[in-house]
Amino acid sequence: MVSPRNFDMDVLRTFVTGVRLGSFAKAAEALGRTPPAVSLQLKKLADLSGQTLFIKQGRGLALTDAGEALHDYAVRILELNDEAMMMLGSSRALDGWLRLGIPQDFAETSLPPVLGRFSRAHPKLRVEARVDRGAKLVAAVERGDLDMAVTWGGQKSAHCQHIATHPIVWIAASEDAVPAGEPVPLIAFDPPCSFRAAAVDALSAAGREWRQVFASPGLAGLWAAVTAGLGVTIRTTTGMPAHLRVLDPQRAGLPALGSVDLMLHTAEATPSAPVARLRDILLDMLVSPT
Repeated sequence: MVSPRNFDMDVLRTFVTGVRLGSFAKAAEALGRTPPAVSLQLKKLADLSGQTLFIKQGRGLALTDAGEALHDYAVRILELNDEAMMMLGSSRALDGWLRLGIPQDFAETSLPPVLGRFSRAHPKLRVEARVDRGAKLVAAVERGDLDMAVTWGGQKSAHCQHIATHPIVWIAASEDAVPAGEPVPLIAFDPPCSFRAAAVDALSAAGREWRQVFASPGLAGLWAAVTAGLGVTIRTTTGMPAHLRVLDPQRAGLPALGSVDLMLHTAEATPSAPVARLRDILLDMLVSPT
């Protein structure tokens, strides 16, 4: 009888983290390992799978079909592992309510699966999630209406920490979304908005005229306006619909936009056990090197 071969969980985590961050050098830094150690882990993974997992693409690496398949399995394996560890990791079941605020960018992408796994691991703990803009979420945390919130921008609160820094990009439906010689047609939230402020500051510094052609209280409205070709918007690529594209500022005649901070706010300096547990999971998912 042939003994079954088993994937190493740490190796799978390195593999998935590297793909998520787009760089195994970044994965090494995020996981506290050296680049040579990560290279050995990837070689071990390729040897065990018996497949070529990567091919060179420009200066980086791209997943092969086998690599894509293994990545999908690895994500599922790690999710089950982490869910089991969450369930068994404390001597008593967590119970009560947890009130979380999240930006619209994450509401339909990465956070729902995380909240689902968290709820399955802690069935007695009920999570109430609120999706809103950053200023309102920070105010809710400071009032005690939310236990914790993730926000874009530099809003500060009594108990906040920096999670990550993401580049701000111009997003449009096509390369010709900004007609040459005309004011930039801007699609954005009304103030206060960190993304709108970054665009207005950059355009003003570059001496470029602009006009706001569409405003919406919801991100779905912004994406719909961009899809209809009404103009360009400014966000990170988090949650960006696949049919839209990031514009090259130089080719589009637009200024560079810099970056935006992702912040975590808690109502208490020492959060309760449920809040601390979810906070750690969010940090693991959202932190990436700048």
